[in-house]
Amino acid sequence: MATPGKLLTEIKAGRFKPAYYFYGVEDYRITEAEKFLARQFLPDRQLQTNYRRISGKKTSAADLVAELATLPLLGERRVVAVSDFQSYKPHELKQILKMLSPPDPGRLVIFTSPSSKTPRKDSKFMALMAKATVTVEFKKLRGAETAAQISAKFKAEGLTIEADALVLLTELVSGNRGGLDTEVAKLVNYKTEGGSVTVEDVRSVSAGYEAYGIFELADGIIESRPRTVLKMIKTLLAAGHSPVLIATLLQQHFISLYLVKHEKKPLGNRTFLIPKFRRQAAGYDSQRLEQIIIEIARTDSEFRRGRLKPETALDMLAMNLAHEKQSGG
Repeated sequence: MATPGKLLTEIKAGRFKPAYYFYGVEDYRITEAEKFLARQFLPDRQLQTNYRRISGKKTSAADLVAELATLPLLGERRVVAVSDFQSYKPHELKQILKMLSPPDPGRLVIFTSPSSKTPRKDSKFMALMAKATVTVEFKKLRGAETAAQISAKFKAEGLTIEADALVLLTELVSGNRGGLDTEVAKLVNYKTEGGSVTVEDVRSVSAGYEAYGIFELADGIIESRPRTVLKMIKTLLAAGHSPVLIATLLQQHFISLYLVKHEKKPLGNRTFLIPKFRRQAAGYDSQRLEQIIIEIARTDSEFRRGRLKPETALDMLAMNLAHEKQSGG
């Protein structure tokens, strides 16, 4: 097995292996690594014609074998990238992987699996892939790596970032390379060259800041900290968020917990927060999450009927949920 760092070093040195298998929780890094590998292996004039991308879900094993057996014209190089490779049956996998031997110096094959289909490391599939290819796992960036890349990207654009803003943005990005690139690009466009990115800039521009505040609120509920919950609600209200908006965001948050618990994507553009959603969802079973979503909808109805002040109804909802966890409900 190789690390992404070792893979990058080898590729930059012009040392290529006949076949690779990319997997892990970071779909964005997998996709970028595949494209980078193809660009480095193929001359510019061959990139358009000799870079074949194939879906393992939509392509039969026989058709893939035929594709791998095809020779490039005039001795040119070619790259074959096969997504969802885990879709094939065991006997099909063996048939396909036989095509890698003997290795063809003019052909490079990249097999990948999406994060939702990451195989177990002790599976027969992984043993087969480790024997036939160079396997590379793409994990989330660690906190220090995320912060370092954020700082480096701002520096390259003639910007700096304040320490507190760097901590907040690192937390929001949560190790997601795609989220990192997107949020840094937005802040670069927001600021002028030579400026410094502040906490207020991150709050104003970065996707998920409201979700971040709701995450803190949900943490207080899940960890049974009623006083903290009340304090967080007051902070959100003081920041200009209405009780209706807070209730809506809280409902969306618990819907996302339910979706992630069932291996689906959360609401909105928040895939970079999936690890946090999973951690919080672990505190509930599916039935309770469904009940909470309904309870929040009922509170929203109370807002609209005017039976209670919205602030009071929101406090009661959050406190009930927090006390319920405290009592083991």
